[in-house]
Amino acid sequence: MTPSRLTARVTLESSGIALALALPAAWIGGAPAAVGVLAGSGLAVLDFRALAARVTNIVGGRALGLMWLLAYGLRFSLVLLACAVLFATEWAHPVALLVGLTVLPCNLVARGLRSARETDAWK
Repeated sequence: MTPSRLTARVTLESSGIALALALPAAWIGGAPAAVGVLAGSGLAVLDFRALAARVTNIVGGRALGLMWLLAYGLRFSLVLLACAVLFATEWAHPVALLVGLTVLPCNLVARGLRSARETDAWK
């Protein structure tokens, strides 16, 4: 599987999982819970896509440099700022935001394990 195909697949699957989790979250915790799950997942997906683009450039032959480090720090700061705004305005429940942020990493690990099983990398 190519990196761009993996990125697209993980993005679509994570978005679908987030939507599926937002419905019961809305029922249990109201609008702040649904917004928390969707916002957390959205932040994770955007961060993942930006990181995947950078890694693809590095693998493509571009060297790591100071700009890469600054871009990483800026991206992390923007995610932190978005979470802080969601908390300060009470638009998102903190636990729901955490659930949304963990959707993509769990999906990525599951995708990697499935891929390893299919290619017999365990043998």
